Amino acid sequence: QVQLIESGGGLVHPGGSLNLSCVASGTLIYIWDMGWFRQAPGKQRELVARIVRKTDDANYSDSVRGRFTMTRDVAKNTVYLQMNNLEIEDTAIYYCSANYLSTDHWGQGTQVTVYS
Repeated sequence: QVQLIESGGGLVHPGGSLNLSCVASGTLIYIWDMGWFRQAPGKQRELVARIVRKTDDANYSDSVRGRFTMTRDVAKNTVYLQMNNLEIEDTAIYYCSANYLSTDHWGQGTQVTVYS
């Protein structure tokens, strides 16, 4: 079974930083479109960043562009989301995803809380 396990969430003040990790097992992240999504209470899940399969090029939502950086480490079968200058509005559960055509895999999420 394909499994994705996120880690690295936590509690930070506005302006702080966190680095999220997503370790995959049962498959190689290289063959999947890898994405980071987030979902805040009462809101729909939204795309944060994505790296297309077999590439190192990341795309970002407008709300995080310039503050977040998504990278892929094939050797570790892991993708990362470096989050800088965090804002209260970034508070959400962050999910890792692996996507190809109609097939989607999801991690259980890691909580990011930004508070003043």
